[in-house]
Amino acid sequence: VWEFTLPCARVTPLKHDPNDTWCITWLRMSVRRYGLAGRHRRQANVGGVREVLVVAAAIVDDLERPRRLLAARRSAPAELAGYWEFPGGKVEQGEEPIAALHREIREELGVTLRLGAEVAPDGAPSWPLAGTTRMRLWLAEIASGEPSPIEDHDHLRWLPAERLDEVRWLPADIP
Repeated sequence: VWEFTLPCARVTPLKHDPNDTWCITWLRMSVRRYGLAGRHRRQANVGGVREVLVVAAAIVDDLERPRRLLAARRSAPAELAGYWEFPGGKVEQGEEPIAALHREIREELGVTLRLGAEVAPDGAPSWPLAGTTRMRLWLAEIASGEPSPIEDHDHLRWLPAERLDEVRWLPADIP
């Protein structure tokens, strides 16, 4: 198990070859520059402020030696159509975030996942998005099934590190 820390994220533990830096590259680029701003959200009232939580998976082809990342192109809602994202969605009231992630991935892609490390920003449990919206993100690989764009997406694409910028990612709501 190799632990590493990025300027923008904490990822531990993650089995990874320290000479293979593409995973670090896409984590740094994707999580800092791009966000998940879909319609699927859980709302909670925390200290009088409405908190919204979404969960997402950075699905790679192999957790131990990742070479490609699965990106999903949004088809709905209209204002997000055509943008690419990490698949995921809402945490329902009373639902645990990991259970919500597994449910959303089954609904959206028709697969089950094996989760790896959670990718979190340093000093915080989740990524800030717009307003009070927060995102929790996990590395994952497909445990069973063949991914297909079933709900809210119209296309899936495996991207190697050198092609991560070839798709139009959802813009992050982080200033």
